[in-house]
Amino acid sequence: MSKRKSSSASDKPHKRAKPVEEEDMEDADVQSTGDVVSDAGIVESITLKNFMCHSHLGPFSFGSNVNFVVGNNGSECGKSAVLTALIVALGGNAQATNRGSSLKGFVKEGESSADVSITLRNKGRDAYKPEVYGQAIIVDLRITRDGLRTYKLRSKSGQLVSNKKEELLAILDNFNIQVNNPVSVLTQEMSKYFLHSKGEGDKYKFFMKATQLEQMREDFVYIKTTKHVTEDKVGQHSECLKDLKRKYQEKEDRYKNLASLDEMHTKLEELQKQMAWALVAEVEKEMEPMKEKLRSDRRATEKYDEKVDEWKNKVEEAERKQKQTQEQLDGVTQQLLELQPKCSELKAEVQKQNTLVKSSEVRTTGVESQARTERMEQIQAELENLRHHISTLGQQIDQYQHACSRRSIDVHRRNLKTMESSRSNRLRRFGEHMPTLLNAIQEAHKRGQFKHRPRGPLGKTWFLKDPEMALAVEVCLKGQLQAFTCDNHEDERVLQGLMTKVFPTGRRPAIITSHFLPHVHDTRKRAVDHPEYPSVLQALEIEDPVVANCLIDQRGIESILLIKNRTDARRVMQNKNPPQNCNQAFSKDGDQIFSNRSYTAEQTRANYLSGDVEEEIRCVSVSVCGGAVSQILPDEPVVGRTSHLDTFGHQLTFQGLSVFENCLVPLSSQDKATKLQLELTDLKNVEEPQSEDLRPLEEDLQEIVSKISSKRVEYDEARAQMASHKASHEKAEQKYKQHKEQINTVAEEADSKKEELSKTDQEVMKCKHHKKHYDEKRNAHLLNIQTLEANLESKEQELQTSVTKATKICPERLEVRRTARSLDSEISRLKVKITTQQEQQGDREEVVRQYHEALESYKNMAQQMKNLNSFIRSLDSVMNHRLQVYAELRRFLSARCKYYFDSMLAQRGYTGSMTFDHKNETLSISVQPGQGNKADLSDMRSLSGGERSFSTVCFVLSLWAITEAPFRCLDEFDVYMDMVNRRISMDMMLKVAAGQRYRQFIFLTPQSMSLPVSKIIRILRLKDPDRGQNNAQTNQDEDQ
Repeated sequence: MSKRKSSSASDKPHKRAKPVEEEDMEDADVQSTGDVVSDAGIVESITLKNFMCHSHLGPFSFGSNVNFVVGNNGSECGKSAVLTALIVALGGNAQATNRGSSLKGFVKEGESSADVSITLRNKGRDAYKPEVYGQAIIVDLRITRDGLRTYKLRSKSGQLVSNKKEELLAILDNFNIQVNNPVSVLTQEMSKYFLHSKGEGDKYKFFMKATQLEQMREDFVYIKTTKHVTEDKVGQHSECLKDLKRKYQEKEDRYKNLASLDEMHTKLEELQKQMAWALVAEVEKEMEPMKEKLRSDRRATEKYDEKVDEWKNKVEEAERKQKQTQEQLDGVTQQLLELQPKCSELKAEVQKQNTLVKSSEVRTTGVESQARTERMEQIQAELENLRHHISTLGQQIDQYQHACSRRSIDVHRRNLKTMESSRSNRLRRFGEHMPTLLNAIQEAHKRGQFKHRPRGPLGKTWFLKDPEMALAVEVCLKGQLQAFTCDNHEDERVLQGLMTKVFPTGRRPAIITSHFLPHVHDTRKRAVDHPEYPSVLQALEIEDPVVANCLIDQRGIESILLIKNRTDARRVMQNKNPPQNCNQAFSKDGDQIFSNRSYTAEQTRANYLSGDVEEEIRCVSVSVCGGAVSQILPDEPVVGRTSHLDTFGHQLTFQGLSVFENCLVPLSSQDKATKLQLELTDLKNVEEPQSEDLRPLEEDLQEIVSKISSKRVEYDEARAQMASHKASHEKAEQKYKQHKEQINTVAEEADSKKEELSKTDQEVMKCKHHKKHYDEKRNAHLLNIQTLEANLESKEQELQTSVTKATKICPERLEVRRTARSLDSEISRLKVKITTQQEQQGDREEVVRQYHEALESYKNMAQQMKNLNSFIRSLDSVMNHRLQVYAELRRFLSARCKYYFDSMLAQRGYTGSMTFDHKNETLSISVQPGQGNKADLSDMRSLSGGERSFSTVCFVLSLWAITEAPFRCLDEFDVYMDMVNRRISMDMMLKVAAGQRYRQFIFLTPQSMSLPVSKIIRILRLKDPDRGQNNAQTNQDEDQ
């Protein structure tokens, strides 16, 4: 029942023979003489946080003996919270507190968790692991909003020792703490149910629960049930044991009758040995032709190696020539690049000298009359030239109009028209009929003619991240820009029909058929990854995975680099270690660079991917005009021709080709000739003034003659200077022409090198093709050899396996003359014969196995039956003894309870009786207030409220005397008492507490009373909470 036997009053009742009052007084005097302090298991302090309606309550420090927790009822000041926290923190369930159905109801509203901390004393001989926990054990409980409960067990120093509930149960068992026992913790609801109930059965249940006899009885019932189950199993096993014994006897008879098959088994083993080595011999025979074939194939491998080496050398020689030609082409190209700046300088020098010549011509104008005469002559000559020029221009206009009808001019016109229309619709850049085709595709898709909507034109389905690389991407992708892609061939046929309607004549966009996937191909293993330059796949912003997969499959854009500078592109691609997985690169000018060669782009601007439509229109206009101007002005210098091209380009851009055809040079020449004719007429009509006096005129003439002479000198000097400038101009122009011819020569040399490089490339491809052919033949031959070697190796493994199996069957090799087929036939016949006899007598191994299994099963079952019967007998003996002890203990506890109940009643002069009916499980209590006759005893229901409460206290104190617990908690024990009974009950409990200094008593009461001065009493007064301050609690300790 308890570990506290040395100091318990319940262990010494038989030593006292005095009357009740004297014995109690003597017992109290004896116990009060020693200042004994309780040691292990009492509550030292308790702290609450966010528990029930309290944000923070405590810490409450309890005394070692008597503690009063005083507070007003209904004020939620903390009495119930303290008692509820004590029950829950020490392992009790929510129903035991009668304050809620689940733990989550104890968490304060608006908080996520509640915390309870209880400190238990851990001193004395009953201390639990004092070397680990020290002199105190701190139990920290946390309850979450979901109702989860977690424990943390700490030592006195606060160090975490365990967080398992099993450790807490071990501590409670060691201290004998039973929070679910009403004697240890008696709540108001438990008191109402058991003590204040009018039913005698409820009081008996309370007595049984308080003394733990109920738990013992439940254990006995469980043991009895287990015993019945075991007896049922024994009965079932008894029947099984009979069946097993019968089977065992049958198997034993068959086992004894086995003896006739040994000779046939011996012969069968001999045949099996011969069969094993016969199989080895057959495998060895099969391996001989395979070995011979392998030897001949290995000799033939040398021929293939010679052919491969021969073409390998040819490939290397061709690649060497290709590299040499490429280097020569690079040198010529570099020379051409070096000559270009010099050409520009010479051109500028020609223009400078031309300017000087013109300035010198200005200085040659002399005297007004001479200038007028010369001007007349000049105008006459220029007029003749212009007339001749007008006639020539008329013929050239006819030739130009005839040339404009050719296909090239029509193409440029169509391109120009397409460009102008793309101002409002960008799709027209991909073709005049492209918007119509896309509308037709959309309508067909709505009608369900396509399983999957085709994608295209592909050039409009992505965006360039860097517009500067538009020409490079356009040259790289070429035909894919206007192409469409379909998921299947049925969609392809539908799209072909739509294109036939939209494009009745001319070239149609290409169609690529490939299965549509919802995700982009994984190109991480074969894609180029350069730290400085992006691939085409990285340079494009493609939202549709179908388009991305199409370009990856058709063009391999994940392995093509985009490098703006051509020199950098050559450096990256044509060094010793080109980027991994990269097969080519493109510069921003459209140049294509391989690891061993490079090509210049044929186009200079992006036609489809350019973002500046107006610039494209201007360039196409200049292209349209370029041919016409070259025919009209064949002998005009480069600078003048360029100015004409610009003029015609602007005219075509803003007015169209019709304005350009009607506003050609003849009109301007006609105007110029008309002006010159008028100026010549004016000069001829100038009249010389007539003078009557010739002397002044002669003087004027002399003066004019002298001036003419001086002006003539100046004129001669100007003419000389102009001649010098003309000579310099002609010299500069001659140098320019020579340099231009040198550039043309270098360009022709570059063209020849390109042709030579192309032939070298073809030769390399041819040699590689032959080398690949012989490589494939050699690889196929080597694959055949590998297959033959694998087959031979398999046969060798088969041989080794056969040898291993044969060695296991017969360690020594046998020379077998018979074939494996004949041996197998004889073995089969012998097995049939053995099987026939085994069907009659049974298989030997099976019979032996069944015999041993039956014997083992029978022995095991018999042993189990023996053990179960022994267990049942032992259980019967133990149960009979324990039931006797249980009945004796129940009788003994009942007698002690009666004794202490009478003793408690006698302290107020009451008399009473306590009658136990263990058979009907009832407890009848009768009390007579005052010194009356025992015959006048009446039931507690006839007593007043105060008297009934006092009797109930006596009953509880009598149970306290016969049970053990480190602390007692009593909630509002005096709620139904008057002042007299409350005083008497209080004195009785204080007297019991004084006599049991080794226990702790915690009384919760709303009443305030005067208490005797004693150092063992501690009062905790709880103030009413402030509703506006989150129900914050304060407490006051009073040590008296």
